[in-house]
Amino acid sequence: MAMIPSFFGNRRSSIFDPFSFDVWDPFEDFTFPSSSSLTTQTPETSAFVNTPIDWKETPEAHVLKADLPGLRKEEVKVEIEDDRVLQISGERKIEKEGKNDSWHRVERSSGKFMRRFRLPENVKMDQVKAAMENGVLTITVLKAEVKKPDVISIEISG
Repeated sequence: MAMIPSFFGNRRSSIFDPFSFDVWDPFEDFTFPSSSSLTTQTPETSAFVNTPIDWKETPEAHVLKADLPGLRKEEVKVEIEDDRVLQISGERKIEKEGKNDSWHRVERSSGKFMRRFRLPENVKMDQVKAAMENGVLTITVLKAEVKKPDVISIEISG
């Protein structure tokens, strides 16, 4: 047992502790190609690729909610194109590194993002509302009233 801690550089942290920062990495000294070279995404568009978005339909509207933690409403853009495509886009800037700063971890993503959704035909394109509160973007698209066909009852003679 005495050999194990010295073999791993006298590290005394538990591998079962998910919050331990001092876990032995067997690949620490190896160089691997960066993950960005293995994917087709560019760094400018990879920040919020998996931005969670919920879309629900109520009797009155379509409601979309997007989790955008840490972004201000000035950093997010919501647009609708003529062919009923809703586009949510924005950018999270990279935090500037100071001369005396020493980063231990960088896990928050930065860069540009964009999500697009085709809206159904029963929406009012001119009555779209968006609100941002506590890092959650809520977009409400009101539904157009479905006009019921006029039915005329015809009397049958004979």
